[in-house]
Amino acid sequence: MGEPRLEGPADGLMDGPADGELRFVHLGFGDNAVDYLDAWQEQKRVHAARFADEIPDTCLLLEHPPVYTAGRRTEDSERPLDGTPVVDVDRGGKITWHGPGQLVGYPILKLPRPVDVVAHVRRLEEAMIRACAELGLETTRVEGRSGVWVLGDAVEKPARTGQRPSSGLALDLDPRLDQEDYDPRLMGPEYAPSNAGQRGEDRKLAQIGIRVAKGVTMHGFSLNCNPDTTGFDRIVPCGIRDAGVTSLSQELGRNVPVSEVLPLMEKHLREVLESATPMPRAV
Repeated sequence: MGEPRLEGPADGLMDGPADGELRFVHLGFGDNAVDYLDAWQEQKRVHAARFADEIPDTCLLLEHPPVYTAGRRTEDSERPLDGTPVVDVDRGGKITWHGPGQLVGYPILKLPRPVDVVAHVRRLEEAMIRACAELGLETTRVEGRSGVWVLGDAVEKPARTGQRPSSGLALDLDPRLDQEDYDPRLMGPEYAPSNAGQRGEDRKLAQIGIRVAKGVTMHGFSLNCNPDTTGFDRIVPCGIRDAGVTSLSQELGRNVPVSEVLPLMEKHLREVLESATPMPRAV
């Protein structure tokens, strides 16, 4: 397909939101889903325009045809075993799947100074958590792991006759010990404790992988609305081996299409992201 293009500043892009407001651009959904490489080129173009202050903060929203993309930290053992092609990209994180039924967002924003990448991740998580709550699904963050999660049910430990009660801490399952995907920066009261054998399988609902160049963000998030999640079965999603993948449709027990989630995400992204005020670029 031809490369999708956002209007340039001379074509009226600045006639939209006032300075400090977030502009949304729909690149393509459904039958008009956007090839990943085309969207990547568009991201680069918009990123350059945002850095030059030619356009306001802009969030590209779209669906992709089925594709695997791998961030910089992806290991060979996490890639598809059957040799399915993978697009290697310059974002953080590891490998994931994109495809129909998944809402993808690429917020291209000038971050407040000093640049705080983790704060940006938390803002994206917060917008998705709010959108899920409006749909009736409680979600959360998990300590040490980016994205939005549905927690597994608590695990009851069987009583052992004649023994002191166990604390329930299964250290061999604690991701803080030896799992490379665990990021200690993603900790604090916003995050549920990591699952150290205390819960059943946690399920990842939304993925985040970003890059910040010259103080401006690229890449972003993907929220599973009603995709065929078997696309994740060929890989180790996000490099995480001890958790599952889910969707809004699976958790709510009804079909939740991208079209239903789209306006909610726009509303909550605007609320969350516009509260972060950019500072002038240093000369």
